[in-house]
Amino acid sequence: MSANWDDLKPRLLSAVVMLVIGGVEVWLGGAPFAVLVVALTGGMMWELARMTAGPSHPMSLGLGVLAAGMLALNLWSPAAWPLVGLLVPAVAGVLTPRSNRRLFFGYALVIMASGLSLVILREKIGLAPVLWLIAAVVMSDVMGYFAGRLLGGPKFWPAISPKKTWSGTVAGWIGAAAVGLGFWKAGIGGADLLWASPLVAFSGQMGDIAESAIKRRSGVKDSSNLIPGHGGLLDRFDALAFAAILTAVLHLFVPLFPLVKG
Repeated sequence: MSANWDDLKPRLLSAVVMLVIGGVEVWLGGAPFAVLVVALTGGMMWELARMTAGPSHPMSLGLGVLAAGMLALNLWSPAAWPLVGLLVPAVAGVLTPRSNRRLFFGYALVIMASGLSLVILREKIGLAPVLWLIAAVVMSDVMGYFAGRLLGGPKFWPAISPKKTWSGTVAGWIGAAAVGLGFWKAGIGGADLLWASPLVAFSGQMGDIAESAIKRRSGVKDSSNLIPGHGGLLDRFDALAFAAILTAVLHLFVPLFPLVKG
């Protein structure tokens, strides 16, 4: 087997496990899904803190716990916990020594906003938007992975992500558009999914690019080694984070799922 495919087996096995666990939690919604999102938020903040301050920095784990706690407070506090509380982990991280404070602050906000966006989409709008979001991001990733390795060609942004090609990027848009078409034809969403799906896929690809930039500046290959074949949580969920925020924003202006209630 070519070296290009050496990571395929562990990548597929890890993907199956994540899809099963994530699928059950998304289907259940409510507290089980929110708990999963809170845990992922804390884990991603821990990885970001490690990358920007070194793996042995004593505050990294604390920032992860703080991120999970602030999101949980925002979701479950009986009081009207202000959204400004989601800024706390980003501010706390900036006040500790790290290689790039502005980069940490910006991406920390993305992590917190993505966690909140996912829970809002599931609880306020319903199951369908989350299923579509995950399907579009996964299809974009899968199509990009195989097209990039089979077709190759010019690099999309070689200075930041040397493995990402234009062929894989465009294939990801096509795959996401196919997901949108499928949801529309199945009567699960509106025709706006045809243009929103590749847009969400592109947002996810930019999330991948942003995380690659952080890793290059930090001099690390993966955000951590938690997931075999994928690296860390940020390596796997960077695209979903950006895509979730865009999806939540789109729902403020466009009824992507006008036929779906609950």
